[in-house]
Amino acid sequence: MNKLKNNAWFRKAGMALLDIVLIVLSVYLSMELRFEMYIPSRHMETMYAAMPMVVVVYMACYVLGGIYQIMWRYAGVRDVARLCLLSAIACGVTLALNQFLTLGLFRGVLILIALMATIAVGGSRMIWRVCSKDRISGSLGDAMPVMVIGAGEAGAYAVNVCNKNPRKMGKPVILVDDAKNKQGLRIQNVPVRGTTKDIPKLVSRYGIREIIVAIPSLGTGRRMQEILELCNQTHCHTRMLSEPTDTDQSAEESTPFIRELNISDFLSRDEVELDTDSIAGYLSGKVVMVTGGGGSIGSELCRQIMRFKPKLLIIFEIYENCAYELMYDLRQRYGKDCPVITLIGSIRDKHRLDEVFELYHPEVVFHAAAHKHVPLMELSPAEAIKNNVFGTRNLLESASAHGVERLVQLSTDKAVNPTNVMGATKRITEMLIQRYGEKTNMKCMAVRFGNVLGSHGSVIPLMESQIRKGGPVTVTHPDITRYFMTIPEAAQLVLQAGGIAKSGSIFVLDMGEPVRIMDLAKKLIRAYGYEPNVDMPIKIIGLRPGEKLYEELLMDSERDKMTRTAHKKIFVANVDKIDDAQYDHMMQVLQSVEDKNDERAVEAIAEIVPTYHPDQKNRPDNKVELAEKDEKQAAG
Repeated sequence: MNKLKNNAWFRKAGMALLDIVLIVLSVYLSMELRFEMYIPSRHMETMYAAMPMVVVVYMACYVLGGIYQIMWRYAGVRDVARLCLLSAIACGVTLALNQFLTLGLFRGVLILIALMATIAVGGSRMIWRVCSKDRISGSLGDAMPVMVIGAGEAGAYAVNVCNKNPRKMGKPVILVDDAKNKQGLRIQNVPVRGTTKDIPKLVSRYGIREIIVAIPSLGTGRRMQEILELCNQTHCHTRMLSEPTDTDQSAEESTPFIRELNISDFLSRDEVELDTDSIAGYLSGKVVMVTGGGGSIGSELCRQIMRFKPKLLIIFEIYENCAYELMYDLRQRYGKDCPVITLIGSIRDKHRLDEVFELYHPEVVFHAAAHKHVPLMELSPAEAIKNNVFGTRNLLESASAHGVERLVQLSTDKAVNPTNVMGATKRITEMLIQRYGEKTNMKCMAVRFGNVLGSHGSVIPLMESQIRKGGPVTVTHPDITRYFMTIPEAAQLVLQAGGIAKSGSIFVLDMGEPVRIMDLAKKLIRAYGYEPNVDMPIKIIGLRPGEKLYEELLMDSERDKMTRTAHKKIFVANVDKIDDAQYDHMMQVLQSVEDKNDERAVEAIAEIVPTYHPDQKNRPDNKVELAEKDEKQAAG
């Protein structure tokens, strides 16, 4: 460490000595130019007398202005501008001193000195920078050749990022752009040659091994899909330059970043058009509570809610690590005094819920807390009942008793004709939402949607992990399909649905077309530069307990009754409702099996949800355990 400090000190001292020499030469050359290359002896004496003052002033400005703290190898326009500003300040000081001390130097000479010093000092840094790059380039003959798609500002930024760290990012050798007027131009000496249609041919010609797509303005629309398909054909490792979203940074200066491709890049999802006025109308200045706020959707809901300036955001979460990370993230973005509070608790604990509602008086509640993993709930059906059903009932009771204006529950397409415990319990919670929406003054609604890309434990992060480890990539069935939506898209549409004043409604989000998981796996493998089943094997492992080949967003009885809302991506499913007798019977049946993690719990759920058809083929066999329990009870 001391050696590094010493090296840095010697380097700065060397630069300072060089600058002193350059300033002296600038003074001399300025005088030579003023007197047409012949300085009279009396002016020569004046120059020698004033030279120490000029050197001291310029060096003081450079030192105090931080010139010697800049890493000139990575300097940019701002650093050059700082040098110019400091030279201008030094010029002003020398002009003032020359006037008050009657040094006898011409004002034109002093201005010329500033110009010469700036050119000399700045030029020395640029020469050092070029020499450093040449030295690095000379040792990087084997650097990975990179193609950058897009010759605009984003493309120039990508080239600059690569040139700063070619060992890690690769060496840009060609730019591709569809604009004819850019063909033949160069960006940082990298030529623009060819259009996106030429990508496969250019990859072969230039030996490209890495592609960076630098056209963030295209989003994830159809044109971007076409470009990514062309990149996929090359088997090159492909990355993307992205602009930060509104929730990525709160700072005014946001920096683009180069990232790995993810599956959402291959899904042609149009950007969500939000009616921000309607959302702000029920969120701005309100106390908002999010249960399960540390989860994938819950945390994104919290980030989106903060954009609408609530009076207070309550993150209600049972897992303290998730809650702490989200709270830290929000404070980083919105300041340590942002109106966010994190409360640890469970929706199973009615007393804790009442305590929170009495103390903070939330006006709007988003209910994202639930057990969501299908195979795990097949093994523990009673836990799904206690958490998903009774937890939701606890929340509804506490919220209605404490004057909550609006409660929005997150549901799932697995609640439609469910074949698993998780989906069936979420269907029951939809029934609860309908009942409390009718029986109380609280506006209650559920929002039903499909799989969310990148959520905890979902298929896409699992595939990415498998690819990084060398495979195989596992798929449960070659024909399995799922509806997909990005996390920000889902959160935004949930907020939008919450603004629709129709209590007791089950809202259904437009998920687009279902996607084959096998197709997604192949696209993701190719995005990492591998060929499916050649470089990276795909293994079929069979359907998991409770899993079905395809999901549905509507039951048969709902299809003809579905109605539109003011938002083109949000629909209302007119679901059959339950009466008081059915509700009482439902609660009685479920309470009788809340401690029985076996077939009895499954049968109870099936009695309440007629459309629930347990997948007996893939269900874990609990019959032996049930028989053993009955024998023990009989013996006792």
